[in-house]
Amino acid sequence: MKTLFSVSLSAAVLLTLSVSVCALKMDSRIELAAKESHVFRTYLKDDDIKIGSKDGDVTLTGSVTENSHKSLAGDTVTNLPGVKTVDNRLEVTGAPTANSDAWLGDKLKITLMFYRSESVGKAEVDVKDGIVTLRGVADSQAQKESTAECAKDVDGVKEVNNEMTVSTTVVISPRTMREKIDDASVATLVRMALVVRRSTSGLDTAIVVRRGVVTVDGRAKDAAGKDHVTKVVQGVTGVKRVKNRMTIDPL
Repeated sequence: MKTLFSVSLSAAVLLTLSVSVCALKMDSRIELAAKESHVFRTYLKDDDIKIGSKDGDVTLTGSVTENSHKSLAGDTVTNLPGVKTVDNRLEVTGAPTANSDAWLGDKLKITLMFYRSESVGKAEVDVKDGIVTLRGVADSQAQKESTAECAKDVDGVKEVNNEMTVSTTVVISPRTMREKIDDASVATLVRMALVVRRSTSGLDTAIVVRRGVVTVDGRAKDAAGKDHVTKVVQGVTGVKRVKNRMTIDPL
């Protein structure tokens, strides 16, 4: 009987140790995945963010320079496999006053950076009294127009003066970057792109990303609204294909 008890106890101890080791490995994978994600490497590289995970419960501490960066960090970690909860304790330091021209400029710049076209992301943005002036070089006339269209749709923008010029050199868009972006980052960028646009911010949507393929569920008031969501999502960095399963609900 004693021998049986000892064997059972040993088995229980080994099982506990095994579970603990697995949990530690999972937590390490979560922390590493967050640090190596496209969002952290591209948009949050200059922020002081510390990531701690215990049994899938993640705590973010440190500081960021913009409110949008805090949201980007929290959303990206939430989208990672194995994450149960996220306690976002990041402090925002040095951010411009909400709704000021500087605040709107930062919001617009990060919105444009979400899009796969390099010329869109590098557009120069100047804001005065809510009126946006765009400068820089677009790869094509269509890209120039889409950059202005995106800017006009950002909540808070009153008017857009598009002074971008069109490049006379034919640009071949690289395909490698968008194919390598992790799903957690793609999901975060898609959600943020929909939230910052006044035309899509009020929509009820759910986003799932698998290997760059984005599935959108939710409701749109008409077919045009549904098609617009597809167009917005298709333009986001890392998106390979869009499956729009939104239903039409006029109410």
